[in-house]
Amino acid sequence: MDEHIPDEEILRQSLGDPSQFKILVARYQEPFLRKAWGIVRKQEDAEDIVQDTFVKIYKYGDHFQKRAGIAFKSWAYKILMNTAFTHYQDIKKKTNAVEYLDPVLYDEGEKPLGYTQDLAAISDAKVMVQSVIEKMPEHLGRILGLYYLADKSYKDICKIEKISMTALKMRLFRAKRLFKSMGADLI
Repeated sequence: MDEHIPDEEILRQSLGDPSQFKILVARYQEPFLRKAWGIVRKQEDAEDIVQDTFVKIYKYGDHFQKRAGIAFKSWAYKILMNTAFTHYQDIKKKTNAVEYLDPVLYDEGEKPLGYTQDLAAISDAKVMVQSVIEKMPEHLGRILGLYYLADKSYKDICKIEKISMTALKMRLFRAKRLFKSMGADLI
């Protein structure tokens, strides 16, 4: 019987009866895990991303409004992608110094367990992010690339692009919004 109830209705019911939310978890947990694992390539991180995603879906469930072209599934996957992107940024910040080290210079035995898997996950995530950026309009993709992939400061980007700080902030806001919508289309 539960499989015939639309996701939107289950979400609405779960806001009054939290036990109903388990139906959505059962429907989406495996596909979410596959998608998150495809981005981070690490089971533990994928599970964290999916858990955070379900928390956000429940927390902001009252904000969801069914409209033409906006189904629960696309809304939920957008939250998943945004959560995964944020997680990717955290990984990048934590491992930034390690990422550029030449593995040939170090003895294989000295590397922490999972080192090569972490670098592979970061590399895969960068490829996914870069592929979305390449599809964006050039001026927005370039700014997003400078900020997230090249780790340039606002000041440096303003100099490179020869634009004001206000113009940069507006472009970066539009670029992030476009990135999120284009990233959701990868699903």
